[in-house]
Amino acid sequence: MADTAQHIDIDWTACQGHGLCAELLPEHITPDEWGYPMVDGAPVPARTVKRARRAAADCPVLALKLTAGRTP
Repeated sequence: MADTAQHIDIDWTACQGHGLCAELLPEHITPDEWGYPMVDGAPVPARTVKRARRAAADCPVLALKLTAGRTP
């Protein structure tokens, strides 16, 4: 049976490379050399979802989103 997992998505047209998401969620997001987020692509574990939601809400340009996806 499949579980619904949360994944991090970046709106690249909105992202300005502030780096706040990488500070708030370093286990899933690392900044590249220009400060833009690089997401590991792994599902966000249940224990981290609250902090991931905070990172999305605190993004200055609201470029970070959590989306529900189906995992096998």
